[in-house]
Amino acid sequence: MELKMLLEKKIPPSVDAIGVLLTKGQELDFSNSVSEIIDSLREKEQFVGDAKEVLVTYIKDEDEYRKLILVGLGESEKLNTEKVRMAVGRLFNKAKKLKAKELYIASTLEGLTGDLKPEALIAESILLANYKFDKYLSKKDESKLEVVNFVGQDEAACEEGTALAEATNIARELTATPSNDLTPVILADFAKEKAKEYGFDIDIFDEKKIQKLGMEAFWQVAKGSDNPPRFIVMRHMGDKKNKDDITALVGKGLTYDSGGLSLKTSDGMSTMKTDMGGSAAVIGAMCAISKQKLNTNVVAIVAACENIPSARSYHPGDIIGSMSGKTIHVKNTDAEGRLTLADAVYYAVKEEKASRVLDIATLTGACIAALGQRVTGVLANDEDFYQRLENASKLSDEMMWRLPMFDHFKEAYKHPEADLNNTGEGGAGTITGGMFVGEFVEDTPWLHLDIAGKSYTSKDLEYIGKGPTGVGVRSLYYLAKSYE
Repeated sequence: MELKMLLEKKIPPSVDAIGVLLTKGQELDFSNSVSEIIDSLREKEQFVGDAKEVLVTYIKDEDEYRKLILVGLGESEKLNTEKVRMAVGRLFNKAKKLKAKELYIASTLEGLTGDLKPEALIAESILLANYKFDKYLSKKDESKLEVVNFVGQDEAACEEGTALAEATNIARELTATPSNDLTPVILADFAKEKAKEYGFDIDIFDEKKIQKLGMEAFWQVAKGSDNPPRFIVMRHMGDKKNKDDITALVGKGLTYDSGGLSLKTSDGMSTMKTDMGGSAAVIGAMCAISKQKLNTNVVAIVAACENIPSARSYHPGDIIGSMSGKTIHVKNTDAEGRLTLADAVYYAVKEEKASRVLDIATLTGACIAALGQRVTGVLANDEDFYQRLENASKLSDEMMWRLPMFDHFKEAYKHPEADLNNTGEGGAGTITGGMFVGEFVEDTPWLHLDIAGKSYTSKDLEYIGKGPTGVGVRSLYYLAKSYE
């Protein structure tokens, strides 16, 4: 699909569908013929502009009829960026359902406030709505829009929105790909291809290097599988004047998680191709950060492996080491993500000299129980770092909620025979699981994002269809941008 930003309000003759986004009572400064239709519909109370309202009619232009799709935005004083994204998604999906080939969007987004430009919002929303994971379908959906036009003046904003949608869709594609076609090696090769395409640097460590570095916690999880692990380090050094100021983004990279010897149920395993959603987020974010040439330094890290039972697998009851030197009692081999992250975040601090570290992971089912499927749980040990993330999430509209880190939670993952236990006691699994990872960042400012519920949606969210969401990409981008 081609996205075109037009500098003037003139409908191309090839357009067969016109979409209009309207707040309640808004006067349209666009086309007399379209305005007359809208006025007539309003007089008859057939369209008023309420949020989620959609009406389809037709307009005659010379000898041809064009589809006219009216989408309500609600009251202008209550308009926000997420309502715009959802309205654009509704418009796009309706045009596609009507088998339109070329769409023209007319809107001034009256009442919209905030730091995001309309050009960025519309471009981002269209491209996110257009994404569909269909690579394994023998018969593809042929009712695709070929061109979408909209009016705007800010080319930089349009480019940023386009870059963010493109990067988010990269993450969605990765997360949707089944584990037979996305092993740790394939994930590393994919990251290498993106490094070449988008211009960031990359190092990939094999199993020998992983063991040489002393990443025993990571290696213990990985060694049960015939598919070898890979440790992926991506770098965008955009601020040469402040080369020691580095933000590290660490993504959980379990390309498949069976639970290991603590085997999951069959139903529990069926969606475990998505257990690398955190790694998809940091790879996608690096693509956007590098494409937009942000004036900041970012290192993204993925400890990629499979958690598979075999004669080589680690066992419940084992006591294992870690790159930091801390020992870990393994109570449950299905609490593996925190073990891989432990070595990854420690590597970020010690080897990459990160000034701050964020990890993002599909870590705990407890997060879904606590916050549902649309909210990311957050732990933080630094107020400024957290506030930047909160501001970033307001730009992306990726809902997040900060969880407490009371000292008594540390007692839950202590063990009498090792420094730490890889599962906590007494509930609060999202908190204790995240705090376990935090034990390996030392005094470095740190954020932990649990996206177990948010990485995949079973419900159509208007501009994000059913399936992987690519959650985190846009928030991580805006967080990195805050350090320019």
